[in-house]
Amino acid sequence: MFLKFNPISETQNDNFDIILFHTECNQNKKQQDFIANHNSVKICAGKKKDSQDNFDAFLELPTTLKEINSVVESTVAKKTFNKNSSIEVKNYLLNKNEKKLSKLNKFITLTEKEVQLLELFLNNKKPISKDNILSSVWNYSSDADTHTVETHIYRLRKKVTDKFMDEKFILNNKNGYYL
Repeated sequence: MFLKFNPISETQNDNFDIILFHTECNQNKKQQDFIANHNSVKICAGKKKDSQDNFDAFLELPTTLKEINSVVESTVAKKTFNKNSSIEVKNYLLNKNEKKLSKLNKFITLTEKEVQLLELFLNNKKPISKDNILSSVWNYSSDADTHTVETHIYRLRKKVTDKFMDEKFILNNKNGYYL
């Protein structure tokens, strides 16, 4: 069985989940731009790996359908995992897997609860009350008498302020806490 590569479409409105292209596409500026401008999984196929790394995986030719399927599945899984693990928080990058908040070349290590707090703030555009934070992050009832929220937010603010000199990372008003 042979795999035939067709020329890349000139239509920029096409939406692709996966772009499988031959190394010869890297010799054509128009095709390079087309590939680079799509937020798809990009798999390059050829006899030898090209020096340009504008793709997510390389598939050595000749190949089998089983190998193509394997490369597609693993590349999609890896890209999905990486996409879901990194989130923009203001002008920082939150890596949920490593539990790190970074900006430029600096980072702080977070606890699991701090990661959950940041995700809660990101998913809500309005300030979140202490009671809602307690029930969402700690599964406590709203009538529980605890300073858990204040303590965790104080510690997270301190980490961010000490490392990044950002005193306005987590804000609060009469309605609750927010980013």
